[in-house]
Amino acid sequence: MAQATFSVRMDDSLKTQFEQLCNEFGMNMTTAINVFARAVVRERRIPFDIAAPKPDVTRDEAMQAFMAIREQSAKNFPEGMSLEEINDEIRKPR
Repeated sequence: MAQATFSVRMDDSLKTQFEQLCNEFGMNMTTAINVFARAVVRERRIPFDIAAPKPDVTRDEAMQAFMAIREQSAKNFPEGMSLEEINDEIRKPR
């Protein structure tokens, strides 16, 4: 298989930390990047979550959300079904 060169720019401090950690794993940075690339290709996704930090929610906001869900639930509760029957319905699509 033909080899290709891939160049990456990163912060000096990050590079040093990455290199040290790779050494602890018993591999070099090239091997670690290849492991990552293979996982991306195999899984057809980034193999870890990338997310923005969750905003802080106040207790009042949480209570308002809870009460709204509770109210909606009361409106949508299927009459005449037991909790077990509801759970059975939920499990069916799985």
